[in-house]
Amino acid sequence: MKRGLTVLVALLLAACSTTKPVDQPDPGPRPGDHRIKVTVGNTEREYLLHVPEGWKPAHAAPAVVALHYRPGSAQAMQKLTGFDARADRDTVLVAYPEGVGGQFNAFGCCGAQDDVAFVKAVAAQLVADWNADARRLFLAGVSNGGDLAFRAAVEASGTFAAIGVVSGGFYGTRTEAADYKPASRVDVITLIGATDPQADTFRRGIATWRERLGCTPAPNSQPDRTLTRCPDGSRADSYVVKEGGHAWFGATTGELADTKTTTNASDVVWTFFKERTPQ
Repeated sequence: MKRGLTVLVALLLAACSTTKPVDQPDPGPRPGDHRIKVTVGNTEREYLLHVPEGWKPAHAAPAVVALHYRPGSAQAMQKLTGFDARADRDTVLVAYPEGVGGQFNAFGCCGAQDDVAFVKAVAAQLVADWNADARRLFLAGVSNGGDLAFRAAVEASGTFAAIGVVSGGFYGTRTEAADYKPASRVDVITLIGATDPQADTFRRGIATWRERLGCTPAPNSQPDRTLTRCPDGSRADSYVVKEGGHAWFGATTGELADTKTTTNASDVVWTFFKERTPQ
């Protein structure tokens, strides 16, 4: 009887040992889609990160941070822009920050959280943990996220080489001070829908930006496309999209989808960033 009991106990222990979870080492940064946490002040925030298959930890890569509309989400921005496919082609990291309550604290809207610090923290973590090239960090945004991109271009000056803003703008009381401008060079491209209810506000905003930096139109500008050159070497280009509303132009799905125009905002913004990527 004792021998039988001993055998039974041994079998039970063996069974337990085979089912006990085994701690696996952290594989570290790797291709794929990741949800990542970052601490901003005393608050933990999150963002989605798409790492293309061709990415190698030893090779510094460009990175795009893409800010969603309100109310929106990181995942919604990921689907709206289609940036992942372009990132896979060009080996670029793409981060999609998650707003608090589906929104960002930009110009007079929305919330009290420090989203400029959040965007800076995401950029710093991409450089430190994912070997993003600090010279090739870019910021894109739509609507509320586009407003924050303009704010970050000023208040996080020196972090991003360029910003791409779609259906967003530079406006509000914060922007009225004559010295509210970037302290270092940052290139800008913005796309404005001609029928967007906020089109006039966005147009005045980019005009204010150019005036503040002393930018002048380039000879090859057109009625719907203003290309500029600024004394600090930066660009402040704008496109007015005919028949375009408040949308991410060319997107086929999502709340801000717009297939009525021939303009593809993802292609325009991505190309603008690539042209500013030092080789």
